[in-house]
Amino acid sequence: MKRSAGLLLFHHTDDGLVVLLGHMGGPFFARRDAGAWSIPKGEYEPDESAWAAARREFEEELGLPPPDGEALALGEVRQTNGKIVTAWAIEADLDPATIAPGTFRMEWPPRSGQLQEFPELDRVAWFGLDRAREVIVKAQAAFLDRLAEHSP
Repeated sequence: MKRSAGLLLFHHTDDGLVVLLGHMGGPFFARRDAGAWSIPKGEYEPDESAWAAARREFEEELGLPPPDGEALALGEVRQTNGKIVTAWAIEADLDPATIAPGTFRMEWPPRSGQLQEFPELDRVAWFGLDRAREVIVKAQAAFLDRLAEHSP
């Protein structure tokens, strides 16, 4: 069973609580919005702690060190593909224009024999909780609910 871990940044604005989500890169998600946004996360092996993986993946996906601060454990969810995702929330600010995303390679177009490189996340943005629930990977919406329960 595959496992991923990630960090959900949040902060408070005059309009309420906002969270930072990343739009998944690559051709499959290029024209999608709903279900194409995720917390910055990635897979890890059994010999790595979920917390260490969450911090490593944040840096790999955004090209920025993970913020310091108190981490709020948001628990786990199981996505429709069976992957278990563990997340923590950290209150921090980040300018989406400063990201330098990591990349991955895949054959594109399919069966063409051509490898192309794509960003892990092609953009990041701050969302209010209602809008975030509309665009985030369905199972990860539970993280938003858990954050809202713990946030003033």
